[in-house]
Amino acid sequence: MKICVIGDGAWGTALAVNALKNKHHVVIWGAFPEYLDEMRKIRENIKFLPGVKLPVALEFEDDIKKALTGCSMIICATPTQFLRSVLKKMAGNIPVDAVIVNVAKGIELDSWLKISEIIEQELGKVNYVDLSGPSHAEEVARGVPTAVTAAGENIEDAKFVQQALMNDKFRIYTSTDVTGLELGGAIKNVFAIAAGIIDGMKLGDNPKAALMARGIAEMGRLGEALGGKRTTFSGLSGIGDLIVTCCSGYSRNRHVGEELGRGRKLADILNDMGMVVAEGVPTAKGIRTLAKQVQVDIPIIEEVYKVLYEDRPAGDAVISLMSRSARNEEE
Repeated sequence: MKICVIGDGAWGTALAVNALKNKHHVVIWGAFPEYLDEMRKIRENIKFLPGVKLPVALEFEDDIKKALTGCSMIICATPTQFLRSVLKKMAGNIPVDAVIVNVAKGIELDSWLKISEIIEQELGKVNYVDLSGPSHAEEVARGVPTAVTAAGENIEDAKFVQQALMNDKFRIYTSTDVTGLELGGAIKNVFAIAAGIIDGMKLGDNPKAALMARGIAEMGRLGEALGGKRTTFSGLSGIGDLIVTCCSGYSRNRHVGEELGRGRKLADILNDMGMVVAEGVPTAKGIRTLAKQVQVDIPIIEEVYKVLYEDRPAGDAVISLMSRSARNEEE
């Protein structure tokens, strides 16, 4: 089938390479024609996925209408905060039966909407699947064994994605819990910032393990209140993604936290990252807002928010969490 990847970042490129292994016709659309030309010529995404040679069969197209024509699957790999503007370009050019697969993770600023909700606003009712799990692009592109979950309200759409993209290096499970998958993928990035803070402060393994364990409890509590299934947050897109994002050197969100833990200012950290996006930074604001709406206690997310947006010293955030009133672990 023809698969169009919307976005020329690391994750979109890695999924394009994986889809080519399954003998699909794959084209990447990007917003910057000059960069697409560079990738076409040197067969490498040197800015976002250096060191991975791109197959000659991988095509690049800067005309979004041409890119989408004849597609059976559209993989949206655009960062959340830029997605709406890209969807407006896609509108009217999407084949009727195409399945749209979202692989970004986050909450839109100001609207506080999940990605499925943004897509429905801009494109109407579509065949939608969310693909999420512990899956760093750098490893997927190199064929490292990886397992993720595809969720669609229509299980047949999820199975379609499973059959099209799964192979001996990329295993896909299916689910109907779209809300849970989207929330797990978004929330874990906030905890990754917290994990990075611990690493930056060189506090050791004990607090990081405690963070991940209590983070899963916080994620499940909030995610269930927002409409997800508690079991989803114990799966690949919840605890699985949380572990890999909190521990990996590839994690952009953990990197932001690590620099904060070393005492650097957020603006300087983001400026140095350039076009590389750490979704956990805006998501911390969005998730905090949603938690207030459903009146769920989120102590870790609250402290990360204060470090990011209220200049709270990282050390003070750690002390605040450790000094909370005694309680039962099941709370």
